[in-house]
Amino acid sequence: MIVERTDFISVPVTDMERAKQFYGETLGLPEIEHPEQGFPEYQLGENISLYLLQMENIGSSFTGPHTASIALRVPDVAAAQKELEAKGVEFGGEPFDTGVCHMGVFHDPDGNTLMLHRNYAR
Repeated sequence: MIVERTDFISVPVTDMERAKQFYGETLGLPEIEHPEQGFPEYQLGENISLYLLQMENIGSSFTGPHTASIALRVPDVAAAQKELEAKGVEFGGEPFDTGVCHMGVFHDPDGNTLMLHRNYAR
């Protein structure tokens, strides 16, 4: 098997309008327009997108938020964190340095874990 790339990440949400406001307005992600699809989709950089998925619409149910981070690469973690904090996003503390990258962890309104990330050791 050859994997060419990851096309999208699905994120379970309980309130679609609240989630669209968070991902589209608070995070400022550009929405990919295709109304026939029925699920909002946002572009994450050049090579991947993020779907908002109300689980009941596919015959399932919301069983809890994603706890493994979706790492969003940004030019400057500290600056991006300050920008989001000004919009009311809460972080678990100051950005931290792992020795190879800077990270700042936060959550969407449904508790899904997201991370601002910048690897500086490459």
